[in-house]
Amino acid sequence: MDTRFTRQFGIQLPIVGAPMGKVAGGRLAAAVSAAGGLGLIGGGYGEADWLEREFAAAGDARIGVGFITWSLAKQPQLLEQALAHRPAAVMLSFGEVAPFAPRIREAGARLICQVQTVAMAREALAAGADVLVAQGSEAGGHGLQRATFTLVPEVADLIAREAPDTLLLAAGGVADGRGLVAALALGADGVLVGTRLLMSPEALFPPGLQAAARAADGDLTVRSTVPDLARRYVWPPGFTARILHTGYAAEWHGREQELVEPPVLAREEARYWRGVAEGNPQDTCVMVGEGVGLIDDVAPAAELVRRMAAQARECLSALPRR
Repeated sequence: MDTRFTRQFGIQLPIVGAPMGKVAGGRLAAAVSAAGGLGLIGGGYGEADWLEREFAAAGDARIGVGFITWSLAKQPQLLEQALAHRPAAVMLSFGEVAPFAPRIREAGARLICQVQTVAMAREALAAGADVLVAQGSEAGGHGLQRATFTLVPEVADLIAREAPDTLLLAAGGVADGRGLVAALALGADGVLVGTRLLMSPEALFPPGLQAAARAADGDLTVRSTVPDLARRYVWPPGFTARILHTGYAAEWHGREQELVEPPVLAREEARYWRGVAEGNPQDTCVMVGEGVGLIDDVAPAAELVRRMAAQARECLSALPRR
């Protein structure tokens, strides 16, 4: 599938694996790249030992890495650690990118900036982003309120007017080939895929949480602050996380003021991390997007990438008949 993104990155498919924090490890990133896309390790909030281990797990695969930008600002040495591995790209999300952009370009990596509003897109373009990811609120994990279907073409128009060489990826709700075709039709050069790739053996996502996601549909997700409150993570105003509205989340969503009471929070924070370790959705939050309703199996990541591309080609060939 030939797009501006595949040509500029020298890959076969315009599919990028989302750098899901501590879930998209080296094996997952390498598998996406091996299938013809571009895999990204999820550096998340930042942990030096984890990063080193997952770069090693990726072997010599051509991959990139992503960070939560406001957290990276607190430990900028992690960027140097990542750049030492010569990643193809560094993706920054949820914070100011200008302080990091020069160093990333100097190291020879492409700068990918995830944005949730047109204003953020303008800031990223001003910082010299090579690629923008327009993330709609359908996405799993953290985001804002704009929907993918309108945000992507609005950012595409902005790029066409002000920075026509910048590439654009769509994110949020893309879980199969139909989503890829829709993204291209909206003006994107490719897609960033998260939830679909969670459902692979390479993802660092416990089988119990995968089972909960497989059993859910898109109606069973909600945007919430519960996982951040439970983990004592202080996010910038406005950001919420899309999660399954089951178990732990259903118990505390709408009761956030009770959750943060000190004795309750001490108990529930320990319960949250125990649920992560045990893969028990009743004791933790499951971060997935609305695209979860389009997923009914767990399969190798490379197969998922190739399947998405094949379905996209099939969908494109069917359009004239429709």
